[in-house]
Amino acid sequence: MASKRTSKKPAPLVAIMTGSPSDLPVVEGATKILDMLGIPSELKVLSAHRTPERVTAYIEKAEQGGVEVFIACAGMAAHLAGAVAAQTLKPVIGVPLASGAIGGFDALLATVQMPPGIPVATVGVDGSKNAAYLAARILAASRPEITKRIEKDLQQQRKRYDKV
Repeated sequence: MASKRTSKKPAPLVAIMTGSPSDLPVVEGATKILDMLGIPSELKVLSAHRTPERVTAYIEKAEQGGVEVFIACAGMAAHLAGAVAAQTLKPVIGVPLASGAIGGFDALLATVQMPPGIPVATVGVDGSKNAAYLAARILAASRPEITKRIEKDLQQQRKRYDKV
């Protein structure tokens, strides 16, 4: 009898979290960049306000599963990144999302203004792609193969501008 081959998906190194399903079109930009760089990730919808106990449980499970960087995306009050940073010593990258009356400025301020000892690296409004690149650079500090992939991507980006 032939044995079945199972292709096991590698454990995620980056956990991407967002507060609402409506955020997914912007947030999925991070997964695309990480996929392109060959960095395993997973995306979860978890609200700091509506499901705080699920956020806590997920952080613990993710860390036990090998996650090394968290990306937290949220609009308006944008408490998700701070809630994550309060519960882990892993790097947390906050992505403020454009929503509400002032187009994400409230989320930007809420994400960037963390109390001492609870740092959140913050990218620009709707900057999920840059959050992925930052996560990749954090991981590259101890993984030369990721450094090479980032360098290759930067070379390809530069070539596109050389043609203009």
